Amino acid sequence: MSATTSPEPAVSAAAERKGGRRSLGTMLLLTAAGAVLVLTAVGRTWAEGHLPAKMEVSVTGSAISGLPGGLTLAVMAAAVAVFAVRGVGRIVVGVLAALAGAGVALAAALGASDTSALDAEAARKLALVSAQAELPSHTAWPWVAVAGGVLLALAGLLTVRSGRDWPAMGARYEAPAGRAQAGRKQAKPAGTPAELWQALDRGEDPTD
Repeated sequence: MSATTSPEPAVSAAAERKGGRRSLGTMLLLTAAGAVLVLTAVGRTWAEGHLPAKMEVSVTGSAISGLPGGLTLAVMAAAVAVFAVRGVGRIVVGVLAALAGAGVALAAALGASDTSALDAEAARKLALVSAQAELPSHTAWPWVAVAGGVLLALAGLLTVRSGRDWPAMGARYEAPAGRAQAGRKQAKPAGTPAELWQALDRGEDPTD
């Protein structure tokens, strides 16, 4: 009698690959959603006040602090960099992304009560160094940025937790020896987190 091959290993490998794709897609979705929230919020008014002669003054989140926007771009770059590294490298990328996301949330939370940028804008409008805005108030946009930062931090933590199970970059981006072993298989360039998520949603492997 000929020995029969058990399908269990193949089924297990397929399930593991599917689980890896699912967690990868979740990371990309968290990154895209967090980036949209933060980059939208920093362009909106965070603080406003009044000046003499019924003048009004306001400042955006980016005027209060450049950290949320800058760190968000760093997390987006980290999400793409995941496809270029493996093993410990992915853990490092995930840790950096998590720290950057936490930095976004912290900077936005501190900016929610900051009035220094508002006073600086008041001084600029009145051409008086000591001018201050009267009846300063703050909008909810800083807290939208905080929520976005939390999502970015979660994306980084997910990379740390599950990054080792995710597919690696295709042969097109490997060394010549690696390309020779991989044959003629071509890899699609890694796009933005949103594009990568759309590819996964269509059932495509963005690393193939």
